[in-house]
Amino acid sequence: MVHAGFKLLLFGLPAFVAGASISTRHTPRAPATSKNVIVQMFEWTWDSVAAECTDFLGPAGYGYVQVSPAQEHIQGSQWWTDYQPVSYTLTSKRGDRDQYANMINTCHAAGVGVVADTIFNHMTGQADGGVGVAGSSFQYYVYPGIYQSQDFHYCGLEPNNDIVNWDNAVEVLTCQLDGLADLATETEYVRSRLAEYANDLLSLGVDGLRLDAAKDINASDIANITSRFTRAPYITQEVIWGEGQPITPNQYVYIGDVQEFRYTSAVQSAFSGGGISSLQSFDNLGWVPGTSANVFVANHDTERGGDSLNANSPSNTYVTAMIFSLAHPYGTPTILSSYSGFTDYDAGAPNGGAGTCTTGGGTNDWLCQHRWNAIAGMVGFHNQVGNTAMDNWVSPQSEQIAFGRGSLGFVAINNADTVWSTTFTTSLPDGTYCDVISGVSSSGMCTGSAFTVSGGTFTADVQAHNAIAIHTGATGVASATITINFAETATTTFGENIFLVGSVPQLGSWSPDSALPLSSSGYPTWTVSASLPPNTAFEYKFIRKETNGTVVWESDPNRSATTPGSGSTTLTTSWR
Repeated sequence: MVHAGFKLLLFGLPAFVAGASISTRHTPRAPATSKNVIVQMFEWTWDSVAAECTDFLGPAGYGYVQVSPAQEHIQGSQWWTDYQPVSYTLTSKRGDRDQYANMINTCHAAGVGVVADTIFNHMTGQADGGVGVAGSSFQYYVYPGIYQSQDFHYCGLEPNNDIVNWDNAVEVLTCQLDGLADLATETEYVRSRLAEYANDLLSLGVDGLRLDAAKDINASDIANITSRFTRAPYITQEVIWGEGQPITPNQYVYIGDVQEFRYTSAVQSAFSGGGISSLQSFDNLGWVPGTSANVFVANHDTERGGDSLNANSPSNTYVTAMIFSLAHPYGTPTILSSYSGFTDYDAGAPNGGAGTCTTGGGTNDWLCQHRWNAIAGMVGFHNQVGNTAMDNWVSPQSEQIAFGRGSLGFVAINNADTVWSTTFTTSLPDGTYCDVISGVSSSGMCTGSAFTVSGGTFTADVQAHNAIAIHTGATGVASATITINFAETATTTFGENIFLVGSVPQLGSWSPDSALPLSSSGYPTWTVSASLPPNTAFEYKFIRKETNGTVVWESDPNRSATTPGSGSTTLTTSWR
């Protein structure tokens, strides 16, 4: 959590120090079942999360939903007000206690666990005395019935007791994060009160806890608090690594999982031109072990601070990076589902926090990344391959990688500007498989591309800035497909890219988030190929995506065409 007005670089924003030795993990990992993908439904109300568990998350195979903090907090529409606790009354902008409990029960009925975002490190900021959203009066360091002034740290090391020097472990653990009243977590009373709050959440059925700003709490304090829990939930801890800093993520793995921000940074760098071939293995880097790592391409902090890819990243890299994250065996993945207003650092949730989605995306400024076809398809891939080791790695150049997950799945990712046409070696059994990036397996047929494995190989064209993924849980008898080559002449400015979207699932079903990126290798002619069913009428348009996330459609009417019964064809057009 980064407090508004203090836009610190995340990789210099720490949390706390571990004073205990590494011992046997005493909390379970989230993946106690075959479904372990976590979706962070950032700023969604409890009622809308409950509905989404039933309508989509459960059927799509998501294992857990991470929800925003439930406790009473300061007033204000900004997202960060959720991270300034006033009391442990379970009433927030997202809903009240009854709605929270109903959400948990509804998600459980859909087969989805609930991870609660929690704040053990601090209470409110200096200027935020007043009344919380549930009506509780408070002052800085005085929270009636909960904490008094003796329950906080006053480090005396820096002006206003704030953390300035992240290289000083004592300062990180006892000074204040961005002026937020820092709880004395080494004291018996504070430990017992935090455990009481967590146990209240557990009594309602919460399955896991995310510990916000964990790096600012000594690991031994966290271990003491978690040892008082009435049962052992999944735990994931926000411990942001900083170069040369004394407090490191590895010091917390004996308590539970740790969010590995070095992974986020490495993925951003690789997909932004550093070369995705560097992502083969994360072993022997000194990082949190994969069995203890919670990883993500972006979360609510990093998408705002520029410390990760986000929905405005060019060349489809945000999507292909999430495909990679769900395909690679390192860590437990979290997928962020957020809203388009993140370009305004302080902006709170749209639509009063009521998340709204369509079949393949969001409405009312919600992005609903968890519903994008490529992401939802890869959740099924991730569940199918489980913890099977990676094999058959191939990388003919720095921006193209492919690898298998034993006899269960195979993925190829092309971050280059040109089509990757090749024959892949795979451990998959012979048969026909549906590409879960371009479509789904439905009634034994592939709605997107289909690939036939024979004798341990298959041939595919992986489009520029796109991917294919097949697995044994999505098979079908391939219907004949027709290759349609699109060539669109369009001039652009720096940072703009041309995409294709249309009326059929293979062209994104009119969803800009699922549009196909075109290659600019023959600029000003942009090209892409798509496999469509034969003798099928379809409509399509080209769109221009700008660096700020704006989508510009070419003018009406929709273009239209019909695929031939066999062979291939090329459609040549110009931007209008």
